[in-house]
Amino acid sequence: MSPVIKEFRLPDLGEGLTESEIVAWHVAVGDTVELNQVIADVETAKAVVELPSPYAGVVAKLHEQPGTVVEVGSPIVSFDVPGSGGHSTNSPDASADTNDDDAPPAKREPNLVGYGAAVEKTGRPARRARRSSGAAEPARAAEPVGAPVMAEAPQPSVPAEAQLERPRSTPPVRKLARDLGIDLTALNGSGPQGLITREDVLAAQGGSGQEGSGEQGSDRGVQPAETGGAPASRMSGERETRTPIKGVRKHTAAAMVASAFTAPHVTEFLTVDVTASMDLLARLKTSRAFADVRITPLVLVAKALCIALDRNPTLNSRWDEAAQEIVQHHYVNLGIAAATPRGLVVPNIRDAHTLGLRELADALKGLTETARAGKTSPADLSGGTISITNVGVFGIDAGTPILNPGEAAILAMGSVRKMPWEYQNEVALRQVMTLSLSFDHRLVDGEQGSRFLADIGTILSDPGMVLTMV
Repeated sequence: MSPVIKEFRLPDLGEGLTESEIVAWHVAVGDTVELNQVIADVETAKAVVELPSPYAGVVAKLHEQPGTVVEVGSPIVSFDVPGSGGHSTNSPDASADTNDDDAPPAKREPNLVGYGAAVEKTGRPARRARRSSGAAEPARAAEPVGAPVMAEAPQPSVPAEAQLERPRSTPPVRKLARDLGIDLTALNGSGPQGLITREDVLAAQGGSGQEGSGEQGSDRGVQPAETGGAPASRMSGERETRTPIKGVRKHTAAAMVASAFTAPHVTEFLTVDVTASMDLLARLKTSRAFADVRITPLVLVAKALCIALDRNPTLNSRWDEAAQEIVQHHYVNLGIAAATPRGLVVPNIRDAHTLGLRELADALKGLTETARAGKTSPADLSGGTISITNVGVFGIDAGTPILNPGEAAILAMGSVRKMPWEYQNEVALRQVMTLSLSFDHRLVDGEQGSRFLADIGTILSDPGMVLTMV
């Protein structure tokens, strides 16, 4: 039967988002694609996600160029699909026919985006490795973001044995390569199983490879890039640079403005002698039970916060304006503010209150590595009940953090410094940290916030005091 044109519209990728940016296409006009093959990287207000094809067929048209912000429901790509019932079913949230068959549709099975092509009797198709034609477009990987996508005449499909595996890398790394004009197919990845890393791309450009994508939620956070000489001047050339407000920056700005002008913020500070906690960290690093676990000050602060919340539950609540109710959470989804190449995100650890110190350390490690790689899903960025931001990794002592929308409190932990401190009626050199707690004064009274902060300080100054609190 003759092919049918299927139009794929941008779906809602979660959390009711209304628009997304096309970061990159992995297919071109004329390419043959399989069901669930990744065809594009799409950036929502919260994360970069890989968009799979709901059809098996040939790419007929790319409606949008990389760098374009597209509203949900707008067409982004059209496919020529076989006219038989097996491959002509639309995705309900996205597609429209220009030549529908009269035959009744076959039973549909869910694919990676809504419902797509029907499945043969052999079962649901498995997701295949992403492929691109090495002969058809050898320079596509080096195409800069925002470059026009030129319409091409349909090309004959390339036999499977002639197709090349697309270089393995994460979406932020692929975007960096495009920005720098680096061809990923020419690189050998230094990561696990040949994964091409950010450092590989920077090395190919001749950079130092030290421009880190660190995380604010770990003590390995973003540090100033170390260079052999003086930093290049940014005061030459163009008088100014204009960057569109979109993606994570746009979402963060809107959320912070809404929070700052909706919730009446109060911030309290407490400077604590954490020498005992730092001594505990040193002992844990030599303990067999924690030999393969990375325990950091952030892990101890996170555990202390969870214990203090059990004694001060008002800090773990939210204000429901529509229902005119205060919602008390009986679980802790702990948000960790993370500085990533895409901007600030706050993924959270589900049910953090149920985790022991070792499990909490593992969860924090996985969370920050995923955030740095740009793989945090929208679901992991929602549902938090309280947050921590680690400004100490930047050498900062204290601050006045703004609440994550929908949360009653956020704790900022400063850097650990050796300072003269009163200890046992004498002045001694001790390790000291400042804690900054911002809370919503509609939900939390000053006494409640103060007791919560004091409990965290007590645990960090003398970890043994936990026995008196649980």
